[in-house]
This record gives sequence, structure tokens and C-alpha cells, in this order.
Amino acid sequence: MSKTPPLSDEMFLVTADGSPDDPAAPTLSLRNSPVVLVTFAGNRLTREATRAYQAEFGIGVMDWRMLVMMTRSPGCSVAQAARLTGIDKAAVSRSLHRLESNGLAQSQASGGDERRKSWRLTPQGQDLHSQILPRALERQNALLQGFSEDEITQFTAYLQRFLGNIETSD
Repeated sequence: MSKTPPLSDEMFLVTADGSPDDPAAPTLSLRNSPVVLVTFAGNRLTREATRAYQAEFGIGVMDWRMLVMMTRSPGCSVAQAARLTGIDKAAVSRSLHRLESNGLAQSQASGGDERRKSWRLTPQGQDLHSQILPRALERQNALLQGFSEDEITQFTAYLQRFLGNIETSD
């Protein structure tokens, strides 16, 4: 893949009133900066999903993410879950312990070392995952309303490339 030239910072900047002669210092545009928009979207998605899942199922979105992680990767460790989800290990660990205390997950020490645990869903955790999944798909479909299948495929590819760039930046 050929390297593209750097983007102009002007694409992403705005002043207080938006005019080129505004004496205010330029700052990031809240409408034209993809990074700002992705951050805002992620924050709002997390907040709204937490509100919905808490009201309907008694768990927050972080715990839902761990239910998905253990369904996809039974026996995963905290480090694996953190790496795959991009969430810090402390938050993953707190969620897994909360799920364990609610009878939804169980841990097993690896090689007799209590610090190295593998995590799995209990039958109760598997049942809760099965209850939430249709609601999660319903929410996803509502959020993607008006997009064609091709647009969703393209959007997903852009997000995957964006995430790949995060891994290789800095």
C-alpha cells in the first residue's frame, strides 16, 4: 500500500465564530474532525448502552462487553480481554470480578498461580448473554438505519483501518 501525503491541519480546525479573520485561536472542529466524532460517538454509545442494559438487564455495557468476550474466547485472561477490547486491564478485572460475584462468570487459576486466571461464563452468564444479544442487535440496527449493506461494509473497513492506525501510531 502506498503512503498517502499528510492531511492539511486546516481540514480539522475552526475558530470560535468560524470566520478566517476571527482573532480567537483555532481549535479542533467538532463537526469536521473524525477523531473528535469517533470519540463523541463512542462516549455516547457507551453511555446509552449502559443506561439501556442497566435498566433492562441489571448490568452495564462494560459487563456486557465481557460477556461477549467470554462467549467468543472462553478461558481468556484479563490481559487477552484487555488487548482485544482496547480497555485497560484494571477495568476488565473489575468487570470480571463483578460478574463472578453475581454468578455470571467463573475463574480458574492457570498453573496454580492465582494471579493468572482464565475466565469463563457460567450457565447463568451464558443465559444472560443470550437474553441481551437480541437487544444489542436491535440497538445496532437502529443505529445503522439508513445505511446500505455496502455502506456498512465500507464503514466497518474504515473503522478497522482506523483502529489499525491507532496500534501503529506514536
